[in-house]
Amino acid sequence: MEPIKEFVEYIVKSLVSNHEHILVNVSEEQGTVTVNVNVAQEDMGRIIGRKGRTVNSIRSLLRVLGSEHGMRVELDIE
Repeated sequence: MEPIKEFVEYIVKSLVSNHEHILVNVSEEQGTVTVNVNVAQEDMGRIIGRKGRTVNSIRSLLRVLGSEHGMRVELDIE
């Protein structure tokens, strides 16, 4: 789970301008890894992207990373 957390932190830090308010939590239950990302309110649009394209791209990358480790990965933006 640590490579997944580091990967998400790297992507989020490259997208947002307020690095102090980034919080990434990873939990695992029954083969499903859930990644919760908290960012500052003004950076929320940068993470989601136009029509959700950015967050969907991150989710696609996480699916590939999870499949390499034999697990399902879900991303939640809070």
